[in-house]
Order: sequence, then C-alpha cells, then structure tokens
Amino acid sequence: MRLASFVAAAMLCVATSAHAVDARAAIAIARQRVEATDSRASGHLVRVNANGKRVSNAFTLEAHWFPGVLRALIEIVPPRTPAENANQDARVSILLEMRPNGQNTIQIFRPHESAPALLPFDKWSESVFGSDFNYEDFLQPEFYWQNQTILRSDKFGVHDCDVLKSVPEGSNRSHYVEVQTWLDHNINYPVYVEKTPKDAAGVKEFTYSGLTQSGGVWAARQVGVKVRGRPGLTLLLIEHGSTRANLNIRDFSPEKISHFEDQP
Repeated sequence: MRLASFVAAAMLCVATSAHAVDARAAIAIARQRVEATDSRASGHLVRVNANGKRVSNAFTLEAHWFPGVLRALIEIVPPRTPAENANQDARVSILLEMRPNGQNTIQIFRPHESAPALLPFDKWSESVFGSDFNYEDFLQPEFYWQNQTILRSDKFGVHDCDVLKSVPEGSNRSHYVEVQTWLDHNINYPVYVEKTPKDAAGVKEFTYSGLTQSGGVWAARQVGVKVRGRPGLTLLLIEHGSTRANLNIRDFSPEKISHFEDQP
C-alpha cells in the first residue's frame, strides 16, 4: 500500500514527449484520489543502519477524507526489549490534518498525558523515531500546492513516467524547497519521489515498490527512503491493509486516541 494510501499523484503542464498531459485533468484526478481516501494499514517502520543492523517499530495507519480535510492517524510502537530499544521510547500516536488551504496541523499523543501536544511547524522536519521519515513526510501536502509543473517524461526502472515538480508558495508551509514526483503514465501513481530540504541536508529519495490494485485503488507494499550521501535507509513495510476501511469521525477523536495505554 502506498504510504498513507491517502496521498495521490498529481501531474500537470507541458509534457516533453508524445505522451500528452492535460494539467487540469491531472490535478482533478490527483485530488479526487486524495478526497476518496478511506484506508487502514499496518506493518513496520524499519531503520537499516550502515552496518546492516535493523531497528523495527510496529506501525499502524488510518486515513479518511472528511469535507475539507484529510485526517491521518499513525501509531508507532517500538520494541519493548532493551536490546532493541536502547532509549526505551514509548509508543506514540500522531494525528495529522491536511487541508487544501494549507492550514495543516500535527498533534502528538503520548501515553498517560491528559491532552495532545500541537507540534510546532519548526519541528515538522524532525525525525520520527530515528527514521529517515520526518513528520512532514507523513503529512505530504505538496499535491495541493499552487506551483506545479511537469518537467519532462522520464524512465524509472520499468515505469514510463511524467516528472512533476511541486514548489511551496504563499501559505504553503514546508521545510522543502521543492518536491519532484515520478508518476507512472499508465496508473498515474508515484513510483519515485525526490524532496529537496531548505537546509543543507541531502535530497531525500523515496522509492515505492510492490504496487498492487484493490477496488480500483493503487497502493505500494513498501516505501523506502534514503538521504542522499548519508549511510543507511528506512523502510516502511505494509503487511496488512484495506482501501475501504469504513472509517468515521469517531476514529480520529482526541478522546478515543488519548485512551490508549502503553501495554505490551
């Protein structure tokens, strides 16, 4: 399943080959995909160090589009043994809300805390559980940014793609200068993404593999992310999931989220 299965591809402007891209139609398809989101997934978030050692955290995701807002709830549960979890990190829930107008929010819920903490924007670029994903990577607002351009047609592995460049402007808050997405011509689904940070950090490379279709919805079973020039990588492995989860607003209520306990 595609990470969060809730973020869809968009492609627009001028194509550089015989494969023609209609910008408005492509944007409509992309946003229609986002606004049809009703997904549940579970698996593991795995950090692979330079020496090959793996640190694996259990991962669950629920995402649903409500009128004017995409809500995504992520829960990460670290290993309970000291050997695998040297810092004894506690499980955490993250509630992300993405709005087309750019008024996005991220809240953090921790066990036994009376209220969630609103994550300030300057912390959106921080690593999630020591992985190569940051909080903004799970929010993924770039498909609603106003500045969108198709750069060229390109090949990625066996996929013939359009390369979409997304640039934040105005009210589009982001720690990235730009995001480039390789969209498969046939299914309009991303197979590769490059995100360029505003700071001096290396470009982040996201690779989507194990593409499957269920109920007309495309998804990836694995998302790999690597920071260019830095050893190691992170894998998001989706082991179970549904693109028709029948979620409702109660599944994302702070009261329900806050009730989870840090149990084995």
